[in-house]
Amino acid sequence: MTEKPEPKRLSGGNPQIAKGYGDAPVQAWIAAAPGWKSDAARRLDTLIEQAVPGVTKAVKWNSPLYGIEGQGWFLGVHVFAKYIKIAFFNGASLDPVPPEPSKQERVRYLHIREGEAIDEGRFIAWLKQAAALPGEKM
Repeated sequence: MTEKPEPKRLSGGNPQIAKGYGDAPVQAWIAAAPGWKSDAARRLDTLIEQAVPGVTKAVKWNSPLYGIEGQGWFLGVHVFAKYIKIAFFNGASLDPVPPEPSKQERVRYLHIREGEAIDEGRFIAWLKQAAALPGEKM
């Protein structure tokens, strides 16, 4: 049996996955995320699918993006050495506002660190709000 080669990683461990649209490239990115981040990203993906039926997915710039067809992208995921960064592209409009600020006025982040549980109820509420707002065209 031939072993699959390890994916190339950017600094911080983010997997380099070819640009692509649909679930397959996102699942490839999730599988290639290092260590605990793969399981966490899998759970996030499941929650996103449950909260936003028919969500559109893609990998661009080595990060999964989630959006609504015709409305744009509302969320992106990226891994760093010590945490997962979830970007709500219109996060300043969410209630409550996600905790981490951005240099971009409308963007807010949620960071997930190893061993930390997220408030899934709040995350789902944010997802539903974010999906209802105009998304980013990328």
